[in-house]
Amino acid sequence: MNTKLTLSLNKEIIEKAKIYAKGTGRSLSEMVENYFKNLVSKAEKNTDDSNDIDERLKRITGIVTLPDDFDIEKAKEEYHKEKYGL
Repeated sequence: MNTKLTLSLNKEIIEKAKIYAKGTGRSLSEMVENYFKNLVSKAEKNTDDSNDIDERLKRITGIVTLPDDFDIEKAKEEYHKEKYGL
């Protein structure tokens, strides 16, 4: 069931969005709906398990092995000292 929605947006953005939608063979309504679907989907995914690791990080998992006694805070401090001369 479709329901009408009224949005107030900058006129220039609306015009550019209409041109973009037409160029991709979609309607502006379809684009907005897909945006909201993606937004809600990401929000639901994040609330399902807040301990989930970002997909980009999952791809590199296991590439680097750190010693058991590795101190992340000390490593950050040393990095900042080297980079910023602190």
